[in-house]
Amino acid sequence: MAADVLDALRDVLDPEIGLNVVDLGLVYRAEVIDGRAEVALTMTSRACPLGESIVAEAKAAIRRRVAGIHEIHVDLVWEPAWQPSMMSDVARRRLGRT
Repeated sequence: MAADVLDALRDVLDPEIGLNVVDLGLVYRAEVIDGRAEVALTMTSRACPLGESIVAEAKAAIRRRVAGIHEIHVDLVWEPAWQPSMMSDVARRRLGRT
């Protein structure tokens, strides 16, 4: 079911970059424990003003797409600090960082 949560999070786009939070490497943890989705994600920078809206979008995407979840907890974390090397190959190619 954790794979379902990750799949749902692919619907959440960073509006400044236009890529989803999974491919950007912003999702540090996604698991399901006893019907509770637990997610830890970060932003590309602490200065990013979109953190709370992306957290809300993440919760909505999980609620919409993952059956059997009765509670959703999304933490916005800053450690470890995000680095471009955390992006997927797909994201690197789309951003010209191959």
